[in-house]
Amino acid sequence: MSPARCRRIFEHLRAANPDPKPELLYGSAFELLVAVILSAQATDKSVNLVTRELFRIAPTPRAMLELGLPRLQRCIRTIGLHNAKARNILATCKVLLERYGGEVPRERAALEALPGVGRKTANVVLNVAFGEPTLAVDTHVFRVANRTGLAHGTTPHAVEHGLLRAIPREFLPHAHHWLILHGRYVCKARAPDCPRCPIARWCEYEDKTPP
Repeated sequence: MSPARCRRIFEHLRAANPDPKPELLYGSAFELLVAVILSAQATDKSVNLVTRELFRIAPTPRAMLELGLPRLQRCIRTIGLHNAKARNILATCKVLLERYGGEVPRERAALEALPGVGRKTANVVLNVAFGEPTLAVDTHVFRVANRTGLAHGTTPHAVEHGLLRAIPREFLPHAHHWLILHGRYVCKARAPDCPRCPIARWCEYEDKTPP
């Protein structure tokens, strides 16, 4: 995709939603980290239903550790893979307290070394909590990037690098949210809603759905 076409896409995504927000509910970098760990293979809506109460009783790493594994597992039992996620969250809390004074580190290597945290989770935290120009590639971003022609790749890492090369830096603070929301509500997996798509004119997808 040409730089001019890429710019037009992000200009229109920005015009449609100038200040996009994550749909996960959180009040601190720690709460965001926990919510993103929980969101793997789960919807934001299901995570929010759990974290409303969880963050009320355990808003810090120390408070979360004090819950203990059985109680934490009960608190998040409606989330997929909740037993493994509970173990990872408590192990991460232990590391945060022992190595970082209970604070979430803002370095990629330190984040990715936390139990249950991979590159995608680290990118979300770096971007949303700390304003870093990173871009997390989930299934929505992966699909939108390949379908529109913004960045082609067979792996999330390849798509991430392609997007970071293609997207003008001024758009990077919000690019992650624009692409996720676009994939979630417009450029959907089964059938993209091309007739109401604000970027259809510049999208390179050949099988656009008719009005």
